[in-house]
Amino acid sequence: MKLLLHLSIFFSILFTSLPSSHSSSSNDKNALLQIKKALKNPPLLSSWNPQTDFCTTWTGVECTNGRVTTLTISSGEISGQIPAQVGDLLELRTLDFSYLTHLTGNIPHTITKLKYLDLLRLKQTNLSGYIPDFISELKSVTFLDLSFNQFTGPIPGSLSQMPKLDAIQINDNKLTGSIPNSFGSFVGKVPNLYLFNNKLSGKVPESLSKYDFNAVDLSGNSFTGDGSMFFGRNKTTIRVDLSRNMFEFDLSKVKFARSIVSLDLSHNKIFGKFPRELNKLRLEHFNVSYNHLCGKIPSGGLLQTFEPSAFSHNLCLCGTPLKAC
Repeated sequence: MKLLLHLSIFFSILFTSLPSSHSSSSNDKNALLQIKKALKNPPLLSSWNPQTDFCTTWTGVECTNGRVTTLTISSGEISGQIPAQVGDLLELRTLDFSYLTHLTGNIPHTITKLKYLDLLRLKQTNLSGYIPDFISELKSVTFLDLSFNQFTGPIPGSLSQMPKLDAIQINDNKLTGSIPNSFGSFVGKVPNLYLFNNKLSGKVPESLSKYDFNAVDLSGNSFTGDGSMFFGRNKTTIRVDLSRNMFEFDLSKVKFARSIVSLDLSHNKIFGKFPRELNKLRLEHFNVSYNHLCGKIPSGGLLQTFEPSAFSHNLCLCGTPLKAC
C-alpha cells in the first residue's frame, strides 16, 4: 500500500512539473498579442483575433505542433520598433520583418533567445544604428538579410562566428570601415558576401584568398588595393561583382575559375591585358568598362557577344566588339 502511495505522489510531482504543450502554445499566443499591441494594433494584423486559432487564421503566423515557427510581418503600414516579445517565441525558425518603411529603432537583444532561428530577414525597413554584435549568438541561422536599411558603423567581425551561415546580405545600408579581418577565419561554412552599396573602404584582407566563395558582391563602395583574391583557377565561384570601387590590380595575372558566369569589374583602376582564358568562360554577364586596360580582346569565346559598352572607357582596348587593332 505504501509503495502505491509513493508511486502516486512521484508521478503526481513529475507530471505537474513538466510544462504542457498547451501551456507553451498559450505562451506563444500571448507573445503574439503583445507584439500586436506593441505595434499599436495595425490593420495588417487585424486577423490576430484572440478568439481564433492563431496557427491557422492569423496572418504571417505558421506553426508546427502548435508552436509558432514562422513569423512574417511584411508590406504594411507598421510603425514603431521591433517588439522585444519576438524573443518569447522560443520555437521560431523564421523571423521576417520586411518592406516596412516606418519600422524604426534597432534589433532587440531578446532575439538571442531564439536558439532555433534559421532565417532572419529584416529587409527594407528604417532600422538604424550599429548592427549589434549579439547577432552572432544566433548559431543556427543560415540566412541573414539586413539589406536596404539605415544601419551605420562597421561590419561586426563576430558574424564570422556563425557556423551555419550560407549568406551575409547587408547591402544597401550606410556601413563604414572595411571587411573585418575575422572574415578570414569563418568558423563554419563560407557564406556568400553581399556587401554592395554601402560606404565601405580600405583593402580587402588577404586572408580571404583562401576561401572559395560562391558569390561575392562588393560593388558600390570605396575599396582599394588588390581585389584579385576572389579569383583562382581551382575555385568554383559563380558570380563576382567588384564594380564601382577603386580596386587596382593587373588583370593579365588573374586566373579565373571556369565556373564564373557573371563578372563585373567596371569602374575601377584595373590595368594590364586580357588573359586568354577569359574567352573560355561561359559568361552571361560581363563588364570591364571604365578601367585602365589595354591590348586585344581575345576572340573565339563569348566576349564578342557583349555590347561595346562592356569594354568602353579603357586605355587602349581593341578588337571585336570594339574597333580593330
